[in-house]
Amino acid sequence: MTARDSVEGDERIRLFLALEVPDEIAATVAEWGHEHLPVGRRVDTLHVTLAFLGGQPRSQLAEILHVLWRGAGATEPFVLEPLRYRETRSVGMLVLDDRSGRAKSLAERVQSDLEDLGVYERERRRWLPHFTVLRFRQRPRLAPPLPAIGAFAPSGAAAFLSRLHPTGARYEILESYALGVTEEDLEAGG
Repeated sequence: MTARDSVEGDERIRLFLALEVPDEIAATVAEWGHEHLPVGRRVDTLHVTLAFLGGQPRSQLAEILHVLWRGAGATEPFVLEPLRYRETRSVGMLVLDDRSGRAKSLAERVQSDLEDLGVYERERRRWLPHFTVLRFRQRPRLAPPLPAIGAFAPSGAAAFLSRLHPTGARYEILESYALGVTEEDLEAGG
Protein backbone atom coordinates (compact mmCIF):
# COMPACT_ATOMS: atom_id res chain seq x y z
CA MET A 1 0.00 0.00 0.00
CA THR A 2 1.33 3.46 -0.81
CA ALA A 3 0.69 6.78 0.86
CA ARG A 4 -1.70 7.69 -1.94
CA ASP A 5 -3.84 4.62 -1.23
CA SER A 6 -4.38 5.38 2.44
CA VAL A 7 -4.92 9.16 2.53
CA GLU A 8 -6.72 11.31 0.02
CA GLY A 9 -7.42 14.99 -0.54
CA ASP A 10 -5.75 17.72 1.51
CA GLU A 11 -7.08 16.87 4.93
CA ARG A 12 -4.74 17.07 7.92
CA ILE A 13 -3.06 13.81 8.80
CA ARG A 14 -1.08 12.91 11.95
CA LEU A 15 2.44 11.90 10.99
CA PHE A 16 5.68 10.83 12.54
CA LEU A 17 8.95 9.54 11.12
CA ALA A 18 10.70 6.64 12.82
CA LEU A 19 13.14 3.79 12.60
CA GLU A 20 11.42 0.45 12.20
CA VAL A 21 12.12 -2.35 14.68
CA PRO A 22 12.52 -5.80 13.08
CA ASP A 23 9.57 -8.16 13.66
CA GLU A 24 11.63 -10.73 15.59
CA ILE A 25 12.88 -8.03 17.99
CA ALA A 26 9.33 -6.71 18.47
CA ALA A 27 8.08 -10.25 19.20
CA THR A 28 10.79 -10.85 21.81
CA VAL A 29 10.09 -7.50 23.46
CA ALA A 30 6.34 -8.32 23.52
CA GLU A 31 7.05 -11.61 25.33
CA TRP A 32 9.35 -9.78 27.74
CA GLY A 33 6.62 -7.18 28.35
CA HIS A 34 4.03 -9.83 29.23
CA GLU A 35 6.42 -11.20 31.83
CA HIS A 36 7.94 -8.00 33.26
CA LEU A 37 5.41 -5.18 32.73
CA PRO A 38 2.41 -6.22 34.85
CA VAL A 39 0.66 -2.83 34.93
CA GLY A 40 -0.35 -0.19 32.41
CA ARG A 41 -0.98 -0.71 28.70
CA ARG A 42 1.81 -2.45 26.83
CA VAL A 43 2.63 -0.95 23.44
CA ASP A 44 2.12 -3.29 20.47
CA THR A 45 3.96 -1.39 17.74
CA LEU A 46 7.61 -0.62 18.41
CA HIS A 47 9.48 2.13 16.60
CA VAL A 48 12.22 4.68 17.37
CA THR A 49 10.73 8.10 16.66
CA LEU A 50 12.96 10.44 14.66
CA ALA A 51 10.43 13.30 14.52
CA PHE A 52 6.76 13.65 15.50
CA LEU A 53 5.10 16.06 13.11
CA GLY A 54 1.52 15.97 14.40
CA GLY A 55 -1.22 17.20 12.07
CA GLN A 56 0.05 18.11 8.61
CA PRO A 57 -1.76 18.95 5.38
CA ARG A 58 -1.82 15.97 3.04
CA SER A 59 -0.28 18.23 0.37
CA GLN A 60 3.01 18.29 2.38
CA LEU A 61 3.37 14.49 2.41
CA ALA A 62 5.53 14.14 -0.72
CA GLU A 63 8.07 16.68 0.57
CA ILE A 64 8.14 15.04 4.01
CA LEU A 65 8.67 11.62 2.46
CA HIS A 66 11.50 13.02 0.35
CA VAL A 67 13.23 14.32 3.49
CA LEU A 68 13.02 10.86 5.07
CA TRP A 69 14.16 9.08 1.89
CA ARG A 70 17.15 11.40 1.51
CA GLY A 71 18.12 11.06 5.18
CA ALA A 72 17.78 7.27 5.21
CA GLY A 73 19.76 6.94 1.98
CA ALA A 74 22.61 9.04 3.40
CA THR A 75 22.83 6.91 6.56
CA GLU A 76 24.91 3.75 6.62
CA PRO A 77 23.28 0.82 8.43
CA PHE A 78 23.94 0.70 12.19
CA VAL A 79 22.92 -1.15 15.32
CA LEU A 80 21.10 -0.12 18.48
CA GLU A 81 21.15 -1.98 21.77
CA PRO A 82 19.00 -1.78 24.92
CA LEU A 83 20.78 0.30 27.55
CA ARG A 84 18.22 0.75 30.34
CA TYR A 85 14.52 0.88 31.20
CA ARG A 86 13.24 4.39 32.00
CA GLU A 87 9.90 5.86 33.05
CA THR A 88 8.53 9.34 32.49
CA ARG A 89 5.24 10.56 33.95
CA SER A 90 3.20 8.60 31.35
CA VAL A 91 5.40 6.04 29.55
CA GLY A 92 7.93 3.30 30.16
CA MET A 93 10.66 2.99 27.55
CA LEU A 94 13.73 1.07 26.60
CA VAL A 95 16.53 3.57 26.07
CA LEU A 96 18.85 2.42 23.30
CA ASP A 97 22.61 2.73 22.93
CA ASP A 98 23.60 4.34 19.62
CA ARG A 99 27.35 3.71 19.77
CA SER A 100 28.00 4.70 16.16
CA GLY A 101 26.03 7.95 16.51
CA ARG A 102 24.34 7.24 13.19
CA ALA A 103 20.80 7.19 14.61
CA LYS A 104 21.39 10.57 16.26
CA SER A 105 22.90 11.95 13.07
CA LEU A 106 19.90 10.74 11.05
CA ALA A 107 17.44 12.23 13.55
CA GLU A 108 19.24 15.58 13.51
CA ARG A 109 19.42 15.65 9.70
CA VAL A 110 15.74 14.78 9.30
CA GLN A 111 14.65 17.27 11.96
CA SER A 112 16.72 20.06 10.39
CA ASP A 113 15.34 19.37 6.92
CA LEU A 114 11.77 19.26 8.27
CA GLU A 115 12.34 22.61 9.98
CA ASP A 116 13.55 24.02 6.66
CA LEU A 117 10.24 22.84 5.13
CA GLY A 118 8.35 24.64 7.91
CA VAL A 119 6.56 21.48 9.10
CA TYR A 120 8.49 20.77 12.30
CA GLU A 121 9.88 22.51 15.36
CA ARG A 122 12.52 20.70 17.40
CA GLU A 123 11.84 19.85 21.00
CA ARG A 124 13.99 21.59 23.60
CA ARG A 125 15.16 18.33 25.11
CA ARG A 126 17.82 16.40 23.25
CA TRP A 127 16.76 13.47 21.08
CA LEU A 128 16.95 10.14 22.91
CA PRO A 129 16.94 6.87 20.97
CA HIS A 130 14.29 4.68 22.58
CA PHE A 131 11.12 2.76 22.02
CA THR A 132 8.08 3.08 24.21
CA VAL A 133 7.00 -0.23 25.72
CA LEU A 134 4.36 0.86 28.26
CA ARG A 135 1.78 3.63 28.77
CA PHE A 136 0.20 4.39 32.14
CA ARG A 137 -1.78 6.97 34.07
CA GLN A 138 0.12 6.52 37.31
CA ARG A 139 3.84 5.82 37.28
CA PRO A 140 4.38 2.20 38.39
CA ARG A 141 8.12 2.63 39.17
CA LEU A 142 9.08 -0.69 37.63
CA ALA A 143 12.66 -1.96 37.41
CA PRO A 144 12.49 -4.83 34.90
CA PRO A 145 15.57 -6.57 33.55
CA LEU A 146 16.44 -5.71 29.97
CA PRO A 147 14.99 -7.97 27.28
CA ALA A 148 17.45 -10.46 25.82
CA ILE A 149 17.58 -8.99 22.33
CA GLY A 150 21.15 -7.72 22.13
CA ALA A 151 22.21 -5.35 19.38
CA PHE A 152 19.89 -5.09 16.38
CA ALA A 153 19.81 -3.18 13.11
CA PRO A 154 16.68 -1.12 12.38
CA SER A 155 14.85 -2.62 9.42
CA GLY A 156 14.38 0.78 7.79
CA ALA A 157 13.09 4.30 8.29
CA ALA A 158 9.37 4.88 7.80
CA ALA A 159 6.71 7.55 7.70
CA PHE A 160 3.82 6.52 9.93
CA LEU A 161 0.23 7.69 9.86
CA SER A 162 -1.17 7.88 13.39
CA ARG A 163 -4.93 7.44 13.77
CA LEU A 164 -6.45 8.16 17.16
CA HIS A 165 -8.87 5.59 18.59
CA PRO A 166 -10.53 5.24 22.01
CA THR A 167 -8.13 2.39 22.81
CA GLY A 168 -5.07 4.42 21.75
CA ALA A 169 -3.32 5.47 18.58
CA ARG A 170 -3.01 3.03 15.70
CA TYR A 171 -0.12 3.29 13.30
CA GLU A 172 0.07 2.60 9.59
CA ILE A 173 3.29 2.73 7.58
CA LEU A 174 2.83 5.02 4.60
CA GLU A 175 6.31 4.56 3.11
CA SER A 176 9.46 2.80 4.26
CA TYR A 177 13.04 3.30 3.10
CA ALA A 178 16.18 1.21 3.51
CA LEU A 179 19.17 2.76 5.20
CA GLY A 180 22.16 3.51 2.97
CA VAL A 181 20.33 3.18 -0.37
CA THR A 182 21.05 6.23 -2.52
CA GLU A 183 19.58 7.43 -5.80
CA GLU A 184 22.74 6.16 -7.54
CA ASP A 185 22.15 2.69 -6.05
CA LEU A 186 18.60 2.66 -7.40
CA GLU A 187 19.73 3.78 -10.86
CA ALA A 188 22.40 1.05 -10.87
CA GLY A 189 19.76 -1.54 -9.92
CA GLY A 190 21.10 -1.95 -6.33
